[in-house]
Amino acid sequence: MTRAQDELARLQEIIEKLRAPEGCPWDQAQTSRSMIPYLLEEAYEVVETIEDEDIQGLRIELGDLLMHVVMQAQMAREQGQFELADSIAAINEKLVRRHPHVFKSDGNTLDEETILVNWEKAKMAEGRQSRLDGVPRNLSALIRSQRIQEKASRVGFDWNDVQPAIEKLHEELEEVMEAWEASEVEAIEEELGDLLFSVVNVARLMQVDAETALRSAVDKFKVRFRTVEEVFKHEGRDLAQASLEEMDQVWDRIKHQVSHRPTKS
Repeated sequence: MTRAQDELARLQEIIEKLRAPEGCPWDQAQTSRSMIPYLLEEAYEVVETIEDEDIQGLRIELGDLLMHVVMQAQMAREQGQFELADSIAAINEKLVRRHPHVFKSDGNTLDEETILVNWEKAKMAEGRQSRLDGVPRNLSALIRSQRIQEKASRVGFDWNDVQPAIEKLHEELEEVMEAWEASEVEAIEEELGDLLFSVVNVARLMQVDAETALRSAVDKFKVRFRTVEEVFKHEGRDLAQASLEEMDQVWDRIKHQVSHRPTKS
């Protein structure tokens, strides 16, 4: 056995012991559903280490995420539903089935777009009812929007360049303002949704990941706002008592001086 196999077997034994009657009361009390928030948290911590280029952190966080995989499999095993080996076998079979250009190659090299189209065809052949199936509804709205748009694009439901998408963006903004001026609350929400969806579409056509772009913008805002707080504190002024004009002056003063890259707190 390889070291990875040894360590995975040890992890399974640890989780099984934690779930056993003589194990940990907290672990014993967990269910597949109760672990969802922790599973999502670990997944986002993995993403954070990747974005921060924190290799040591990634090493640790991948282990934390793997613990959740093994825990879910252990709970399923206890219910007589399936085992971890069944999940591993399923993904092995799926990867081979969906990559015929690798595992059943005739020697011809395929471009990335053709590979993605064939990937979607393979999914439909597996019994999906729609080409939009398979995008989890619990994804962040930005990621879900971009994945849905990508799937539609693979059958040609897309613009050939970004310009029409930008024009659509302006159109949606005008509709937001019309709804706002008419004070139609439900229409405002609907039109804002359409506007955000159009922003994602523009990002996708510009080959930008909308979720990553927005997270970067949030991090940049946090860094700059904290610097504004520090400036006011250093100058002995109360930020809460400052006017928007005063805050804007400080903001403009620092925005070209402060890096937008987040720092680990």
